[in-house]
Amino acid sequence: MSVTGREAGPLAPSEAPGVPPGATAPPGAPGRILVPYGQGRIRGLGADDLGAHGAAMDRLVSLGLPVVPGLTVPAGAAASLAESDTAEAAVALVEQLSGRRIADLARPLLLRLSASAPTGIAGLPPDLACLGVTPAGADGLCAVIGSEDALYDVWAATVRVIAEYALDVPGALLDDALLDTPGPRARVKVLLSLVAEHGSRPFPDDPAQQVALAARALLARWDSPRARRSRRAQRLPADLAVALHVQALRIGPADHSGYGTAVSRDPETGRLCPQGSFFRGVRRSAPPPHTGEPLDRLAGGTALLEHCLLTLERHLGAPVSVDFELRDDEISLLSASAQLRPPLRASVCLAADLARDGALGREEAVRRITPAQVQELLHPRLRLTGGEELLVKGLPAAPGAASGAVVLSSERALELAADGTPVVLVAAETTPADVPGMLASAAVLTGSGGIASHAAVVARGAGKPAVCGAEGLRVDLATGTVRFGERVVREGAPVSLDGRTGAVYAGRLDVGVAGPPPELSTVLAWADGVRRLGVRANADTAAEVETALALGAEGVGLCRTEHQFLGERLPLIRRVLLAADPAARAEALVALERAQYEDFRALLAAVGGRPVTVRLLDAPLHEFLPAPGEALDAADALRADALREANPMLGLRGVRLALLHERLYPAQAEALFAAWADVAATGVRPELEVMIPLVSLPEELAAAAEYVRDAAAAVAARTGVEVPYRLGTMIETPRAALLAGELAEHAEFFSFGTNDLTQLTYGFSRDDVERQVLAPYQERGFLTASPFARLDPHGVGALVALAAERAREVRPGIKLGVCGEHGGDPESIAFCDRLGLDYVSCSAHRVPVARMAAAHSALDERDDTSGGTR
Repeated sequence: MSVTGREAGPLAPSEAPGVPPGATAPPGAPGRILVPYGQGRIRGLGADDLGAHGAAMDRLVSLGLPVVPGLTVPAGAAASLAESDTAEAAVALVEQLSGRRIADLARPLLLRLSASAPTGIAGLPPDLACLGVTPAGADGLCAVIGSEDALYDVWAATVRVIAEYALDVPGALLDDALLDTPGPRARVKVLLSLVAEHGSRPFPDDPAQQVALAARALLARWDSPRARRSRRAQRLPADLAVALHVQALRIGPADHSGYGTAVSRDPETGRLCPQGSFFRGVRRSAPPPHTGEPLDRLAGGTALLEHCLLTLERHLGAPVSVDFELRDDEISLLSASAQLRPPLRASVCLAADLARDGALGREEAVRRITPAQVQELLHPRLRLTGGEELLVKGLPAAPGAASGAVVLSSERALELAADGTPVVLVAAETTPADVPGMLASAAVLTGSGGIASHAAVVARGAGKPAVCGAEGLRVDLATGTVRFGERVVREGAPVSLDGRTGAVYAGRLDVGVAGPPPELSTVLAWADGVRRLGVRANADTAAEVETALALGAEGVGLCRTEHQFLGERLPLIRRVLLAADPAARAEALVALERAQYEDFRALLAAVGGRPVTVRLLDAPLHEFLPAPGEALDAADALRADALREANPMLGLRGVRLALLHERLYPAQAEALFAAWADVAATGVRPELEVMIPLVSLPEELAAAAEYVRDAAAAVAARTGVEVPYRLGTMIETPRAALLAGELAEHAEFFSFGTNDLTQLTYGFSRDDVERQVLAPYQERGFLTASPFARLDPHGVGALVALAAERAREVRPGIKLGVCGEHGGDPESIAFCDRLGLDYVSCSAHRVPVARMAAAHSALDERDDTSGGTR
C-alpha cells in the first residue's frame, strides 16, 4: 500500500514515474512500473511500495544530494522484473539516467540488483552486482579498473546465486566445485561451466536477461523456507513483499574510483569530521580485510562528503552514516541513515550545533542529553574485550574506572603515589585516618560498607572510582595479600576497577580517557536556564569548592566540618575528645579553633559571594577514636575504651556531642565568624548559613542556636563586624521531620540529610545492609533500587514532604534543600523538584548530572502541565 492508502496500480502514460526529467519513458507497460530514484514521493509512493531503500533514496534526492543513478520496481510489481520486456526497459532507463552504456569501455557501466522491505529487517537476499559483464568483455573492464580480482570476485558471487535460485543448479554441486577452486577468475569459469552443463539454460551474455534472472533469483531466495522462518522469527508476515532496485555500477580506474562507508562525526571529539574507510575497485559486500584506506586519501578530498553528511544531520537530527561510491572523483550516495548507537560525544556536539544553527530549539537540545549520559562523559570507563578475569563484584559506590597496583594501607598508597605509581587502595573498611591515602589513590576497594559508607562518600567527593561491599574480599596485612574467594592477589599486583558497575578485574586494563567536549558546557548552560531547582555542592575544602564551581555549582550546600579533621589533623579532634581534664580540653579547643579558622578563611574566599552552608561537627565517635592499640598512651586508651559505643551511628554525635562538650560548637562558630569577617574585609561576602546537625528535640536546637548567637556576638565585640548569617538545622531523624513545625520556630532553613534519614526511617545500617539485605531484596522484587541511592518516595520522601509542609506553615519563606547523596540522583532530584524544594546539594563531580536532571524535571513538569505537548 502507498502512503495514500491505495494500491500502486498502473499509471497513465503522462503520469509515468519511470520518466525522469528530460527523459522519455520506454515504450509499453514496463516503463510505467519503473520508478527512478527521487520520483516515488512525487507519485504518492511510500516505503510500502518503494521499500526502505527506495524511500531513503527519494529523501536523498529531495535534499539535493548526489545519489547513484538507479530505479525501483515497487513491491507489488517486483515479479515483473523477471520478465524480459521489463528487464530490457530497466536496463535502458538506468543507461539513460547514468549517461553510460553497458559494453562501452570508454565509460563502462554494469548493474547491481538489490531488494528492500518496507522497514529495515534481517534476512534480505544479498545484492547481485556486476550484471552485464560477459566473458568476452571482462578483461577490458579489468584493464579499466587496473585489477582483476575485485571484478571476478563479485561476478563469481552473483553467478553463484543465480545458478542455484534461477537456473536450477544444485547448491551442493556448486559449493563442492568452489571448494577446490582457489582464484576468483577460476571460480567464474567453473561456475559458468556448471551452469552450461547442469542448468536449465546457459548463463546469458545479454544484460537484460541477466537482470531478469537476477530478479528471479532474489525473489526465489526471498520465498525460500529459510527466509520465511526468518520473517516469522521477526514477527513479520510470511508473504511480506519486497521492492527491487536496479542501480548503476559505474566502472572507472582504481585511482579515481571505489566505494566506502563514513560516519559524520569523530567519535573521540564529537566534531563534524567524516570518519570511515575507502576501498578501491568494484564494490563488494565484504571487502577483503585490511584493504580500506582513510577517507583523507579520497581523490578530491572529503569536502563533498562533508557537505552531504552535514545536510543529512540537519535533516535527520542525528549523527549519520552513509555508504558512498566514488567515480571520476565524484561522490554519489548509495544509502544513508541515522546512526543507531552514535558515540555520546557526537550526540552532544550535534545537539549544540543544531541549536546554535537554529535547526533545533535550546530546550530540545537539553532534552536530547540525559543525566546518565552526562555522568558517562564525566568519568573514565574500562575498555573491555570479553577476556578479562573478574575477581569480585561489589557495590558501585563512586563512578569512574582506574587501574593500579594493589596497596593495603594508606601509608603505602602515599609512598607509591609519590613516585607516580597509580595505586588501588584495598581495605576491609576505611576510616578518617585513611583519607590521605584515599586521595592519593587512583581508586578505592573495600570489603564492607555501602554506597553511603565513609569510603563511598569520600571517594565521590574526591572524584575517585570506588567499589564497596565486595563480598568475599579478605585483607591479610601479615602476608601482604588480598583474597577474592579462592583467588589470592599480592600487594603490588595490578587490578582494574569499574565504579560504575562494581566489577574488579585482575591485571591492568585499558581505561578510556574521560573528558566531555566543550559543547557539554554549552548545553548545561542552556539547562541552567530551564531549571527551577538550585544545585549546590557538598565541599569541605577550598580545593573542593573550586572544583565544584568549575562544574557549575551555585554554592556550597554542605561543608562537613568534621572532614577538616581527617588525615594529619585527626589528632586535633582526638585531643578534644580524650582530654583528661577541663584545662586540657580548653587547650585542645584553642588549637582546633585556630586550625578551623584557617580552613574556613580559605573556604569562604573560594566560595565568593555565593551561599555556603557550614555544618558544625557531626560524626560518629568511632570515626575519630583511636583503634585499639593505636592510642598515644595507656590513659588515652582507657578514655577511648570508655567512649566506645555499640551503635555509634545512633550514639554521641552531632548536637548531642556539642551539648555535652559545651565549648565545642562555640569554638567552631567563632572560628567561622572570624574567618568571614576577614574575608569580608577583602570585599568578598559569602551568604553564610550555619547548620546544627542530628537534632531530634526543639530544645536541642534552641540550646545550640544560643551557642552560635553568643559566638557571633563575641566576634562582633572583638572585631566590630556583625556577621550576617542564617541559622538552620539538618532534618536527619524521623522525629525531626515530624516536629518540623516546632523546629522551624528556631531555624531559618532546613537541609534534609537523606543519608541518615533513610537509615533511621528503614532501620537499615548504611554500612552493613547494602550487601547483606538490599541486594537480595532487589533480586526478590521487594525494592527496585537501594534507598541509599534513590530516595524512597513513599517512606522517606513522605517524611520530607510532611516536614516541608509543616515548616512552611510556621515560616512561609523557609529555605529547604537536600544535602544527602540523593541530591545527585536524577529520580530523587525530580522528586525534590516536585516538592518545591529550593536546592539539592551533591558531591562536586555529580553537579553537572544534577544540573541536567533538574532541567529535565522542569521540562517534564511543563509537559505534564500542558498535557504532553511541547
